[in-house]
Amino acid sequence: MINSVRNTVLAVLNKNNYGYLSPSDFNLFAKQAQLDLFEDAFYEYNYQINKENARQSGTGYANISKSLLEVIEGFSDSANPTNVSQNKYLLPDDWYFINDVYYNNKTVEKISASKIRRLLNSNLTAPTIQFPAYVLKGNILDAYPDSITGAGEVEVNYIRYPKVPNWTYNSLIEGTPFFNPSQVGYQDFELPADYEPDLVNKILQYAGVSIRENTVTNFGIAQEQQENNDER
Repeated sequence: MINSVRNTVLAVLNKNNYGYLSPSDFNLFAKQAQLDLFEDAFYEYNYQINKENARQSGTGYANISKSLLEVIEGFSDSANPTNVSQNKYLLPDDWYFINDVYYNNKTVEKISASKIRRLLNSNLTAPTIQFPAYVLKGNILDAYPDSITGAGEVEVNYIRYPKVPNWTYNSLIEGTPFFNPSQVGYQDFELPADYEPDLVNKILQYAGVSIRENTVTNFGIAQEQQENNDER
């Protein structure tokens, strides 16, 4: 899909002689465009859930929240975080949102940092091996009780960031980069194929800012708004 997206972006730019978009700039804009749409999926999912709760959304083919959930769950992953010291575990580099945490197949309850000290000070409420808890501090997960220290004993199920897209080429043909997906480092977009128009519109917005051409930026914004209106 990445080559198709790039060809469409270049076609729009070339149609009115707006300038050339280098592979490095395209990859930079592609990364940001995918991140934007990835994060938008979470906001849009919440929006659709609120509409469903208000009985303003359909079901079946019109069940947009289900489609968005499938997109989000496409980035689900699991890992055993690295035990860096005592009860502290380093989360994977690509984590975006933690779904569940398990300790020896027991569900670990998430506790806020402001609440954990109060719980630890009471024998009645302190986390135990049978009822463990965790606190998230940046990319470090603190497991409780602090006797939880073993490598491989903690598992996290999480939503990861999408991999960074990379349009690769091997050589130049008459001054034009030639697409080569066999190159080391090649990475296609990870969003579903129906996101292709959205990716094109987002990249055009960034390209318009880069070449200081408001017409391109406005075109991308207008197309994006039309897509959003059609979906809603």
